[in-house]
Amino acid sequence: MFTIDETAPVIVRLSIAIDAPLERVWALHTDIDSWASWNADVDQAELDGPLLPGSSFRWKTHGLDITSTIREIVPGERVVWGGPAAGIEGVHVWTFEQTAGQVTVRTEESWSGAPVDADATVLGQALHDSLTAWLAALKTRAEQAG
Repeated sequence: MFTIDETAPVIVRLSIAIDAPLERVWALHTDIDSWASWNADVDQAELDGPLLPGSSFRWKTHGLDITSTIREIVPGERVVWGGPAAGIEGVHVWTFEQTAGQVTVRTEESWSGAPVDADATVLGQALHDSLTAWLAALKTRAEQAG
């Protein structure tokens, strides 16, 4: 099982409860090509091939062109991706858990690399804000789709 880099200078862990079926939340989150339709911070996203370990996707967010690689997938439960962007090595773990009519989505992301070493406080806040917005957008879209 892949995990974030616990020694990285920036680690953000967040969660949100979503009032929607697990199948809907999972489908929204893993339909990478549609991210830009519900997440205002994503300008473009395209998966190269099936959603399987080893597949990559290209996406644009906050002025960055990023290529991420799927490292692990457990359908309906967990997806892990990562890769380098602008000198930052990111590892992102998402987990999904159905409980009493809600889905709890948890996200953990680590950032390391020279840009992070140079300004961990600012980049840590940027990552926190980005993930907070991502979770809020996922919740909004999943709950209105019902």
